[in-house]
Amino acid sequence: MRKYFGTDGIRRIANTELTPELVYKVAKAGAYVLSKHAEHTPTILIGRDTRISGTLIESAMTAGFLSYGANVKLLGVIPTPGVAYLTKKLKADAGVVISASHNTYEFNGIKYFSNKGMKIPDEIEEEIEEILESGDFEKLTAHPSKIGCSEYREDLTDEYIYLLRKTFEENIEKNLKPDFCVALDVANGATYKVAEKVFTKLGINYKIINNSPDGININNNCGSTHLEGLKKFVIDNNMSLGIAYDGDGDRCLAIDEKGNEIDGDVLLAIFGDYLKEKGKLKNNTIVATIMSNLGLNKFAENHSIELKQTKVGDRYVLEEMLKNEYNLGGEQSGHIIMLDYNPTGDGILTSLMLIQILLEKNIKASELCKTLKKYPQLLANIKVENSKKMLYLEDDEIQKEVERIKAELKENGRVIIRPSGTEPLIRVMLEGPEQNKLEELSKKLISLINIKLN
Repeated sequence: MRKYFGTDGIRRIANTELTPELVYKVAKAGAYVLSKHAEHTPTILIGRDTRISGTLIESAMTAGFLSYGANVKLLGVIPTPGVAYLTKKLKADAGVVISASHNTYEFNGIKYFSNKGMKIPDEIEEEIEEILESGDFEKLTAHPSKIGCSEYREDLTDEYIYLLRKTFEENIEKNLKPDFCVALDVANGATYKVAEKVFTKLGINYKIINNSPDGININNNCGSTHLEGLKKFVIDNNMSLGIAYDGDGDRCLAIDEKGNEIDGDVLLAIFGDYLKEKGKLKNNTIVATIMSNLGLNKFAENHSIELKQTKVGDRYVLEEMLKNEYNLGGEQSGHIIMLDYNPTGDGILTSLMLIQILLEKNIKASELCKTLKKYPQLLANIKVENSKKMLYLEDDEIQKEVERIKAELKENGRVIIRPSGTEPLIRVMLEGPEQNKLEELSKKLISLINIKLN
């Protein structure tokens, strides 16, 4: 098990666990590994979200890169997919996002992107960890004449805004109606400026909430992990659609005009159906994870679409897409990857695709969502120390209870236990035709995990 990197980079409490010293070392080791794979001085882009610790970590990260001789372009506050897109477009050697995504403000994190705009492979992360742990780390110092340089390039965000505008402007402008109005919840996060600029340039009527970041209110009862406020806003203001992004802007969830949630599985079904109609669904396949709703499997069967499922994590969805040349994949949480446009989950891009489909089909969001009939799911997060997250696999009593639940659900449901890759949690998911039955079946299992691992 890796010591620093999880399923989505390094994520810890800033300034105590994710210290400036650790960040400096991670940057220096990263610059060393990148230099090994390049024949020139590396150039690295750094973007961040709105957390109060962002500039602290940005400074330590920049110092680490410069001290090994890499050059840095500082993008300022920008959504994660913006960094991914710019890293590829500008042919930089790597991109770094300083963010803890949907976590609360005290957390922060580091995500590396390759020169292709994709999260770096596990092997590169492992190589960085080896350097961090090696006795040779202190030798990684540039000659005084080779120290790197940094520059502020917040203007580059306009390149990302242009991508979003040019992709959708023709279709959206052609079908836009004056009574169509969208509520935007930007989670006091990285999309708080970009989303407004994009929607304004496309001429879409919108009302925006949670767009006053103060460093500590990111994701605070808002955004894609807290939809209650957006639901109320949509209903109270008679909005056509509600859109919620997460703190770093790589996720999107939506609310229909009746206040019903539109999650990533529903979005995948809507997009898959649309792309198939247009003859643009590559290899007639959608890629999702094992946590996707059983309803997505049924949708795929009924629409003669292949559904490939991976382990949890958008990086694994992307790997499957690249390996077999698929162009649509994602997660229930709202990470939707559309490879024809950007090689990572992109919240704003996802929301614009949904809006384009709604306008083109000229139907209400609630009608469009009937594309997928979801099975009831029960999700539970159990706090467990990181060192104990894998012990459920070795506990006979827990495993017997899992088998008992599986036997009772048979082919009409599932039970999945998995350790979180980003938080000290074990996630439990039960799925089946009846919510009451799931609640009944889950009680003993959740209690067992709590007793045995805490």
